[in-house]
Amino acid sequence: MQFSQVIGQESLKEKLRGLYQQNRISHALMLVAREGTGGLPLALAFAQYLVCEKHQPKASDSTGGLFGEEPSQPSSLTPQLLSDSCGVCPPCKKAAAFVHPDIHYSFPTVSSKNIDKPKCSDFVVSFREFLTEQPYGNLFDWIERIKEKENSQGKITTYECEDINKKLSRKSFESPFKILILWMPEMLEKEGNKLLKIIEEPPSNTLFLLVTENEQAVLPTIQSRCQVIRLPMLTSNEIERALLDNQATTPALAKQVAQIADGNYREALQQLQHAEEGWQERLRDWLNAILKTGPAAQFKWVEEISKLGREKQKQFLRYVIHVLETAIRIQATGQLPPVGEEEAAMASKLNRIVGIEQLEALTREMDKCTYYIERNANAKMLFHALTLKVYHVIQDKVVLLMSSETEE
Repeated sequence: MQFSQVIGQESLKEKLRGLYQQNRISHALMLVAREGTGGLPLALAFAQYLVCEKHQPKASDSTGGLFGEEPSQPSSLTPQLLSDSCGVCPPCKKAAAFVHPDIHYSFPTVSSKNIDKPKCSDFVVSFREFLTEQPYGNLFDWIERIKEKENSQGKITTYECEDINKKLSRKSFESPFKILILWMPEMLEKEGNKLLKIIEEPPSNTLFLLVTENEQAVLPTIQSRCQVIRLPMLTSNEIERALLDNQATTPALAKQVAQIADGNYREALQQLQHAEEGWQERLRDWLNAILKTGPAAQFKWVEEISKLGREKQKQFLRYVIHVLETAIRIQATGQLPPVGEEEAAMASKLNRIVGIEQLEALTREMDKCTYYIERNANAKMLFHALTLKVYHVIQDKVVLLMSSETEE
């Protein structure tokens, strides 16, 4: 992957290029990136940039390195090549196919009937396919691809930690240095202590690139050994442009999806994939059941949404949050934000029956429901409870019921 294929994050691309060109890279970088912001693609692009032969010193130059030696760049480099990997040299082609012998990958795995001591080498073919098809995918997407049991939980095992130590203790094959991309270090438990020594005192010219979505869940002993780089959320304009460039979509749909995605490109792809699901109609049916047709219709609606699956349930809730936030912005500013006609109409209807405090309370509750869905809570119970709360907020103007502090 090249930097040009990574959505946004221009300032961080420049920072990483500068660290390399000035030989100021830490032995361990930890990219802190919320889902869909491009932490893993950025790590992949940086790894390819480092192994690209167009960036390597000439044979007549000093051997150089990554960590503090004087930089020695070939004089033939053009600004374009300095800003990205060339994409055509043999190392670039291998890195792009995720088969470069000096770029290693570690990631959560699961046990199976054929693998009781899982290591990443057991799943490397599937992981290459995952990186090719879903570079902005999350842990759920990956585990769904490899799991055999319904409730499989991903983990970076002690066997993988031992394998990392072995792999990185060997000499590099082609590149002047070795790179380990460790995705989801928060999935390391006590096993992560096996990596402390090699991270603190790595073999010569060995670089660790850790990519986490939850910095607080990473072992403090590992955090303390890393230089932390935090990725900002993507802007709606960046997501909209990426959708237009990479997906077969219309400008109107790209704009609508980018606004709902809330800085998360993975979510934008999910929303685009299910753009025909009819979230507007589902939301309208829900509100009608709550406000007009009564318990029988509510029960039917909950039964239907509980069968959709976690990802679609989350997408629906994000759509509802988008409509609620649109209504809040209209009330707060008196102006209509740039949204689709149906979302604007729905937001205007909500503003006729509830105030801004109730809208904010509903938004908090949608967020909480999304949180519990991600943790495998019973969908039918969640949406029954949510339906009752929405009823009380709209009909009785209850706000305290929705306060997050009172229910924790």
